[in-house]
Amino acid sequence: MEIRAIRSEEDYQWALKEIEQLMDAPFGTPEGDRLDVLATLVDAYEKKHFPIEDSDPIEAIKFRMKEEGLTPKDLVPYIGQRSHVYEVLNRKRSLSMRMAQKLHKNLKIPARVFLKETA
Repeated sequence: MEIRAIRSEEDYQWALKEIEQLMDAPFGTPEGDRLDVLATLVDAYEKKHFPIEDSDPIEAIKFRMKEEGLTPKDLVPYIGQRSHVYEVLNRKRSLSMRMAQKLHKNLKIPARVFLKETA
């Protein structure tokens, strides 16, 4: 089983091609083990070279609203008066810790998103 470190774009592309060929390898076979090792190496390389930042809190709220088919009225229990909801969504009012906690708990938005400063 030839496995090599992924240190360059060339190595990365090689590993992706290998993974593509092994995608149907059964678990517990030498091919399945090779797939597992290569996927782990690719994952580590991608985390280092293509990090994904957490989204902006307001964008995360808007995304969840769109995903769940929610309206600003649906956010009143978490943010307060409807006017406050619009102010938050338009970045005219900051989210309080209490609002963030309610949004996290009820809309399942990761708490770490609310620790990032809004644009």
